[in-house]
Amino acid sequence: MRQNRDSIVLGVTGGIGSGKSTVCKILSDLGAEIIDADVISRQIVMPGENALIELINTFGKDIVDDFGQLKRKRLSEIVFEDRDKLQKLNSIMHKHVARIIQARVNELTMQKSRIIVIDAPIPIKTGFLDLCDKVWTVSAQMELRIDRIIKRSGLTYNEALSRIKSQISDEEYISIANTVIYNDGDYLKLKEEVQNEFNSILEKYKCD
Repeated sequence: MRQNRDSIVLGVTGGIGSGKSTVCKILSDLGAEIIDADVISRQIVMPGENALIELINTFGKDIVDDFGQLKRKRLSEIVFEDRDKLQKLNSIMHKHVARIIQARVNELTMQKSRIIVIDAPIPIKTGFLDLCDKVWTVSAQMELRIDRIIKRSGLTYNEALSRIKSQISDEEYISIANTVIYNDGDYLKLKEEVQNEFNSILEKYKCD
Protein backbone atom coordinates (compact mmCIF):
# COMPACT_ATOMS: atom_id res chain seq x y z
CA MET A 1 0.00 0.00 0.00
CA ARG A 2 1.29 3.48 -0.91
CA GLN A 3 2.45 5.29 2.21
CA ASN A 4 1.98 9.00 2.88
CA ARG A 5 5.54 10.11 2.07
CA ASP A 6 7.58 11.35 -0.87
CA SER A 7 10.00 8.41 -0.93
CA ILE A 8 9.08 5.05 -2.46
CA VAL A 9 9.85 2.05 -0.25
CA LEU A 10 10.48 -1.16 -2.17
CA GLY A 11 10.77 -4.44 -0.30
CA VAL A 12 12.99 -7.10 -1.85
CA THR A 13 12.77 -10.59 -0.42
CA GLY A 14 13.44 -14.19 -1.37
CA GLY A 15 14.88 -17.39 -0.01
CA ILE A 16 18.54 -18.16 0.59
CA GLY A 17 20.41 -18.64 -2.68
CA SER A 18 17.75 -16.91 -4.76
CA GLY A 19 20.02 -14.01 -5.70
CA LYS A 20 18.24 -11.36 -3.68
CA SER A 21 21.51 -9.62 -2.81
CA THR A 22 22.47 -9.48 -6.49
CA VAL A 23 19.18 -7.76 -7.30
CA CYS A 24 19.74 -5.26 -4.50
CA LYS A 25 23.26 -4.52 -5.78
CA ILE A 26 21.77 -3.69 -9.19
CA LEU A 27 19.20 -1.45 -7.51
CA SER A 28 21.96 0.29 -5.57
CA ASP A 29 23.84 0.94 -8.82
CA LEU A 30 20.63 2.49 -10.17
CA GLY A 31 20.57 4.95 -7.27
CA ALA A 32 18.35 3.27 -4.68
CA GLU A 33 19.20 3.49 -0.98
CA ILE A 34 19.56 -0.03 0.47
CA ILE A 35 18.61 -1.06 4.00
CA ASP A 36 20.11 -4.53 4.45
CA ALA A 37 18.35 -6.55 7.14
CA ASP A 38 21.19 -9.10 7.17
CA VAL A 39 23.73 -6.38 7.99
CA ILE A 40 21.47 -5.08 10.75
CA SER A 41 21.02 -8.60 12.13
CA ARG A 42 24.80 -8.92 12.47
CA GLN A 43 25.14 -5.53 14.14
CA ILE A 44 22.51 -6.22 16.81
CA VAL A 45 24.28 -9.34 18.11
CA MET A 46 27.56 -7.62 18.88
CA PRO A 47 28.69 -7.96 22.53
CA GLY A 48 26.54 -5.93 24.89
CA GLU A 49 23.68 -5.38 22.44
CA ASN A 50 20.16 -5.98 23.75
CA ALA A 51 19.36 -8.58 21.10
CA LEU A 52 22.38 -10.70 22.05
CA ILE A 53 21.50 -10.47 25.74
CA GLU A 54 18.00 -11.72 24.94
CA LEU A 55 19.42 -14.59 22.87
CA ILE A 56 21.72 -15.64 25.72
CA ASN A 57 18.79 -15.60 28.15
CA THR A 58 16.79 -17.78 25.73
CA PHE A 59 19.38 -20.25 24.42
CA GLY A 60 22.06 -20.22 27.11
CA LYS A 61 25.59 -18.91 27.60
CA ASP A 62 26.95 -21.65 25.35
CA ILE A 63 26.12 -19.50 22.30
CA VAL A 64 28.86 -16.95 23.10
CA ASP A 65 32.62 -17.37 23.46
CA ASP A 66 34.88 -16.14 26.26
CA PHE A 67 34.95 -12.67 24.70
CA GLY A 68 31.17 -12.37 24.49
CA GLN A 69 31.08 -12.90 20.72
CA LEU A 70 28.15 -14.85 19.30
CA LYS A 71 29.07 -18.37 18.17
CA ARG A 72 26.90 -18.46 15.07
CA LYS A 73 27.62 -22.07 14.23
CA ARG A 74 26.59 -23.18 17.72
CA LEU A 75 23.38 -21.16 17.57
CA SER A 76 22.62 -22.62 14.14
CA GLU A 77 23.10 -26.15 15.47
CA ILE A 78 20.61 -25.42 18.24
CA VAL A 79 17.82 -23.93 16.12
CA PHE A 80 17.90 -25.38 12.62
CA GLU A 81 16.76 -28.86 13.66
CA ASP A 82 14.08 -27.56 16.06
CA ARG A 83 11.29 -25.49 14.53
CA ASP A 84 10.08 -24.14 17.89
CA LYS A 85 13.55 -22.85 18.75
CA LEU A 86 13.93 -21.42 15.26
CA GLN A 87 10.68 -19.52 15.72
CA LYS A 88 11.94 -18.15 19.04
CA LEU A 89 15.17 -17.02 17.38
CA ASN A 90 13.29 -15.37 14.52
CA SER A 91 10.90 -13.62 16.90
CA ILE A 92 13.75 -12.09 18.89
CA MET A 93 15.73 -11.04 15.84
CA HIS A 94 12.74 -9.67 13.93
CA LYS A 95 11.73 -7.43 16.83
CA HIS A 96 15.14 -5.77 17.06
CA VAL A 97 15.75 -5.61 13.30
CA ALA A 98 12.30 -4.09 12.65
CA ARG A 99 12.96 -1.25 15.08
CA ILE A 100 16.16 -0.27 13.29
CA ILE A 101 14.64 -0.62 9.81
CA GLN A 102 11.78 1.70 10.78
CA ALA A 103 14.23 4.28 12.12
CA ARG A 104 16.35 4.06 8.96
CA VAL A 105 13.31 4.47 6.68
CA ASN A 106 12.29 7.55 8.65
CA GLU A 107 15.82 8.95 8.36
CA LEU A 108 16.05 8.38 4.59
CA THR A 109 12.55 9.78 4.08
CA MET A 110 13.57 12.96 5.89
CA GLN A 111 16.55 13.14 3.53
CA LYS A 112 14.07 12.87 0.62
CA SER A 113 15.67 9.75 -0.82
CA ARG A 114 13.96 8.81 -4.06
CA ILE A 115 13.69 5.03 -3.69
CA ILE A 116 14.44 3.15 -0.47
CA VAL A 117 14.96 -0.61 -0.72
CA ILE A 118 14.51 -2.91 2.27
CA ASP A 119 16.53 -6.06 1.58
CA ALA A 120 15.02 -8.70 3.87
CA PRO A 121 15.23 -12.51 3.63
CA ILE A 122 12.10 -12.97 5.73
CA PRO A 123 9.01 -10.91 4.79
CA ILE A 124 7.86 -10.08 8.31
CA LYS A 125 4.71 -8.02 8.73
CA THR A 126 6.13 -5.40 11.11
CA GLY A 127 9.27 -3.72 9.83
CA PHE A 128 8.87 -4.90 6.25
CA LEU A 129 5.43 -5.45 4.72
CA ASP A 130 3.89 -2.59 6.71
CA LEU A 131 6.54 -0.18 5.39
CA CYS A 132 6.65 -1.18 1.73
CA ASP A 133 4.82 0.42 -1.17
CA LYS A 134 5.74 -2.53 -3.38
CA VAL A 135 7.30 -5.95 -2.76
CA TRP A 136 9.55 -7.90 -5.11
CA THR A 137 10.27 -11.58 -4.57
CA VAL A 138 13.44 -12.97 -6.12
CA SER A 139 13.03 -16.61 -7.15
CA ALA A 140 15.33 -19.28 -8.61
CA GLN A 141 15.27 -23.01 -9.28
CA MET A 142 15.97 -25.20 -6.24
CA GLU A 143 19.11 -26.92 -7.59
CA LEU A 144 20.61 -23.59 -8.61
CA ARG A 145 19.96 -22.19 -5.14
CA ILE A 146 21.61 -25.20 -3.52
CA ASP A 147 24.65 -24.85 -5.79
CA ARG A 148 25.00 -21.16 -4.92
CA ILE A 149 24.79 -21.87 -1.18
CA ILE A 150 27.42 -24.63 -1.39
CA LYS A 151 29.83 -22.40 -3.32
CA ARG A 152 29.26 -19.39 -1.06
CA SER A 153 29.15 -21.02 2.36
CA GLY A 154 30.96 -24.32 1.96
CA LEU A 155 27.98 -26.31 3.22
CA THR A 156 27.17 -29.84 2.13
CA TYR A 157 24.25 -30.52 -0.21
CA ASN A 158 22.03 -31.68 2.67
CA GLU A 159 23.02 -28.72 4.86
CA ALA A 160 22.16 -26.30 2.06
CA LEU A 161 18.83 -28.04 1.49
CA SER A 162 18.10 -27.88 5.22
CA ARG A 163 18.71 -24.12 5.24
CA ILE A 164 16.27 -23.67 2.36
CA LYS A 165 13.62 -25.81 4.05
CA SER A 166 13.98 -23.86 7.30
CA GLN A 167 12.58 -20.81 5.50
CA ILE A 168 9.09 -20.28 4.12
CA SER A 169 8.33 -21.89 0.77
CA ASP A 170 8.91 -20.23 -2.59
CA GLU A 171 5.13 -20.23 -3.07
CA GLU A 172 4.69 -18.21 0.12
CA TYR A 173 7.36 -15.73 -0.96
CA ILE A 174 5.63 -15.31 -4.31
CA SER A 175 2.19 -14.91 -2.71
CA ILE A 176 3.17 -11.65 -0.99
CA ALA A 177 4.89 -10.13 -4.04
CA ASN A 178 3.68 -7.46 -6.42
CA THR A 179 6.47 -8.51 -8.78
CA VAL A 180 8.48 -11.74 -9.09
CA ILE A 181 12.05 -11.45 -10.37
CA TYR A 182 13.33 -14.76 -11.77
CA ASN A 183 17.08 -15.22 -11.33
CA ASP A 184 18.10 -18.42 -13.07
CA GLY A 185 21.70 -17.59 -13.85
CA ASP A 186 21.69 -15.12 -16.75
CA TYR A 187 23.06 -11.94 -15.15
CA LEU A 188 22.50 -9.65 -18.14
CA LYS A 189 18.89 -10.80 -18.40
CA LEU A 190 18.44 -10.25 -14.67
CA LYS A 191 19.96 -6.78 -14.86
CA GLU A 192 17.67 -5.83 -17.74
CA GLU A 193 14.59 -7.09 -15.88
CA VAL A 194 15.52 -5.17 -12.72
CA GLN A 195 16.20 -2.01 -14.76
CA ASN A 196 12.82 -2.28 -16.49
CA GLU A 197 10.93 -2.83 -13.24
CA PHE A 198 12.85 0.02 -11.59
CA ASN A 199 11.93 2.36 -14.45
CA SER A 200 8.29 1.29 -14.13
CA ILE A 201 8.31 2.36 -10.48
CA LEU A 202 9.84 5.71 -11.37
CA GLU A 203 7.20 6.24 -14.03
CA LYS A 204 4.29 5.13 -11.87
CA TYR A 205 5.22 7.35 -8.95
CA LYS A 206 6.75 10.11 -11.08
CA CYS A 207 10.11 10.08 -9.30
CA ASP A 208 12.56 12.38 -11.05
